Amino acid sequence: MLGQRTDSLSKSIINHDFALDQPPSVRFLIYLNDLLPLSVYNRKVKDSPIYLDPAKYKKAFKMFYFGADKAIVFKSPYLRRSYQNKDDVFLMLKSRFTESAILVVAAICIAVILGVLLGIISAIKKKSWIRKAIMSFANIVISLPVFFLAIVVAWVFGFLLHRYTGLNMTGGLYSIDPFAGEYINWKNLILPAIVLSIRPMALIIHQTQYLYKTVMNQHYIMTAKAKGIRRAMIILNHAWLNTTAPLLVLSHRWLGSMLAATLFVEFIFGWNGIGKLTVKAIDHADMPVLMGAVVFISVIYILLRMTAGLIYSTVDPRVDLQTKI
Repeated sequence: MLGQRTDSLSKSIINHDFALDQPPSVRFLIYLNDLLPLSVYNRKVKDSPIYLDPAKYKKAFKMFYFGADKAIVFKSPYLRRSYQNKDDVFLMLKSRFTESAILVVAAICIAVILGVLLGIISAIKKKSWIRKAIMSFANIVISLPVFFLAIVVAWVFGFLLHRYTGLNMTGGLYSIDPFAGEYINWKNLILPAIVLSIRPMALIIHQTQYLYKTVMNQHYIMTAKAKGIRRAMIILNHAWLNTTAPLLVLSHRWLGSMLAATLFVEFIFGWNGIGKLTVKAIDHADMPVLMGAVVFISVIYILLRMTAGLIYSTVDPRVDLQTKI
């Protein structure tokens, strides 16, 4: 942060500015105080590590005062500033979140659509080579790490077969044309979205096959067969809906996990999201950015897990979230 040539005065100023001159326990409490919406701050002593600096806490509302110089403040979480460029960490994460969200949503759509389709096909074709091929594919890719798949896919389809696919090994959502300026390049989304969707797709194939077999043995399916309804209509009108309802909840829960898995995919494919920013922060020992990314992803993961039950009750009216005694 200071370079190789620096003096003791500059070091002491930086240490005091980032509270690095405090014990670890005190630094943790200061960070927790900055992170919580309801916090305690000093409103007079500017050298205090908990001084209510208007430049840092722009949306702070003073609730009430106590003591000579303390105040209870309601504010937005403050994730500190980057060691490298001194930018606000929350603004850095916010600017990268859109690209990460687009990548995760595209990946989960691919995983659900292809996973359910291949799972039903493998369940229908019980003793054919199609089922063996699908299940072999699912068992192989589920055991491969994401970073290995990303490297192989980028090298094969982005380098060796670039002449035929037209896809690049690296690139973000936005590209720059010397004449047209900045534009959205959707081709760069294809490879990272496919790699990120492969592992959830394999899990969905296994889950869909199990759920399909369970649903097809239910009494209402047997009644539909006894009435002479065609098998295709039974699958589309009955089995399909009852199979995909639990998968919607599972895919909703996987969104948070996939947001964390983008760390490797974004770095390998050069996708300008939170994952690439986190890897860069690790490489430069930028602790505020790293801790902010962990907190940011954790909050999103918790919110997604909390809303999974609400989505399940909406899709399947038989599920009641309120326990009746």
